[in-house]
Parts: sequence; structure tokens; C-alpha cells
Amino acid sequence: MRAAVLEAHNTPLRLSTISTPEVGPREVLVRVRASGVNPLDTKIHAGAAAHARHPLPAIPGIDLAGIVERTGREVTRFKPGDEVYGMTGGVGGVQGSLAEFAAVDADLLALKPANLSMREAAALPLIVITAWEGLIDRAGLKAGQRVLIHGGAGGVGHVAIQIARAFGASVFATGSASQRATIEGYGAVFVDRDSPVEAYVAQHTGGRGFDIVYDTVGGKVLDASFEAVRRFGHVVSALGWGTHALAPLSFRAATYSGVFTLLPLLSGEGRAHHGAIMTEATRLAEAGKLMPILDARRFTLENVDEAYALIRDHAAKGKLVVDV
Repeated sequence: MRAAVLEAHNTPLRLSTISTPEVGPREVLVRVRASGVNPLDTKIHAGAAAHARHPLPAIPGIDLAGIVERTGREVTRFKPGDEVYGMTGGVGGVQGSLAEFAAVDADLLALKPANLSMREAAALPLIVITAWEGLIDRAGLKAGQRVLIHGGAGGVGHVAIQIARAFGASVFATGSASQRATIEGYGAVFVDRDSPVEAYVAQHTGGRGFDIVYDTVGGKVLDASFEAVRRFGHVVSALGWGTHALAPLSFRAATYSGVFTLLPLLSGEGRAHHGAIMTEATRLAEAGKLMPILDARRFTLENVDEAYALIRDHAAKGKLVVDV
């Protein structure tokens, strides 16, 4: 099979012909049709993510969509010809999706939404799992709650808006003025990211604060999240690194959770839950409640480095996807 191989950090990926992987008893051989590209992929490429090491040489690519070619002897959920998708590798020594085939732990996969293309499906796994783990698994989102999502036009943010709305929440999302139409297009109330916390808390919650605040930005935005949450509310962050003062959170008797989406891939623990999340994503997508923003530009295994460069330069206009 052909594959894009990373031989040294911060060097161009090399298109190589290598052996098609063997399938283990609990694995599925997937003919990859599309590979989603995430900012995390570029950090792994640069060797800049200490939490996401990928021993070299390696095949990158965290997300995939494709067709089941064959299954291991213990796999009963899938059969050859099934269209599947999932967050399946590209980290921790697990082969990634920038290849014509991938042997994937069947627990990580779900049937692809019938109404989405391979490209659209490949754009979803990491951002859906990150949003779901924060809103549903950690914060226990309920209908009628007021949810603030920081970075509402970003990869995780625009999916988090859709999931929160699908669960019946009232959703508010921060962004720049140029992102207002995108945020409002997904049904959230736009909040200017440069406005003071006390101003938008007063305007949208009468000073009470939000039931759930999901930070997808990190840094000072996480500090602002501690001030925007209501008493006994919950703050979630997918970028909860660095040093932060917990006093504003503590004085509200509020709680905090971090999201580390890579843990099942790195540890092997919890992989079936990722497959279950993707099954729920299929249900939402087929109900018309979940759709990713895609950048219209097309990439192949031959020019993956161009996609990586766009992400590093913050020049992507939606999720980037590589056609395999």
C-alpha cells in the first residue's frame, strides 16, 4: 500500500510503498478513503506535543473514514463493505490514516452517517469525541441549561454548539466579529470574545453565570471561564494546561474537568466508549443535527504537507481533509 511516512520531525512526509498491515483478531482492515487533519497532527509532526508522542518512522493521521475490507475473527459488529469512521491512530505508535489501508481496533469505529460523504465523516471524529466528552461525559449536560462555548467557530467549538443544541441547551458562543455569522448559523447566541466577562454574564444570564462553560481555547480564556460559570456550575477545558488561579471557581462552589481525548488510544482503556460516541454522532448527523465545516481545498497523500502548512499558518477555513 501507499502511505505518507514521517521519518523525522519537521520534515516533509515521504510517500512510500509499504506492506499492508495484518489484521488482529479484534481489528478491522479499513480501506481508507479520507483522513481528517487536525492541529494536533501538526504538533505531532513537529514533535511538539509531549502528551502525543508518535515513535518514528511513523504514519500520521488521527481521523479516518473508509470501507471495511476484512475483519478479524473476533469482530462481529462490522462486515466487509461497511462504511465506517473513527479516531483510530496517528499517535502512540498506532498507525495513522495517511495510508491506503489501516488495521484498526474495531472498538474505535462506528458506521459512517449515510447522509455524509467520506470527507465530511473524516472531519468529525476527534472534534466530536472532544466535544462529547466535555459536555456529556464530564459536565452531564441537560436540556434547558445555559451553555457557554469559548471558540464557537473552531473545530471543537462548532461541533460543541451542535451537540449542546441537540440536547436541548440554550447555547452561547464566543468568537471574533468575522465569525459571528458562523456561530449564529449553528443556532448559538454570539458573544464578542473581546467583551468583558462581567458584561456578557450580565447580559445573557442576569449576572447569574452559565451552567456549563466549555473552554476550547485555553490560557486566559480558561481563567475567564472560572468567572463566567454560575454557582455550582461546571467548567470544562480541552486545553487546561498552564497555571491558573482556582479562587473564582472555588468561591462559586463550581467544579472543573479536563478532557484528554487521546487517552484511549495511548492507554487502550476506554476505546469502546469512543466507538459508542461515534455511533451517537452518526445518529445526530442522520437526524440533520450535526455537520462539520469543511475547507473546500482538496489534498492527497502527495501534498499532505500543504494541508499541514495551512493549519500551522492558521489559514484553514474549516476542517481540512485528505483524499486517500
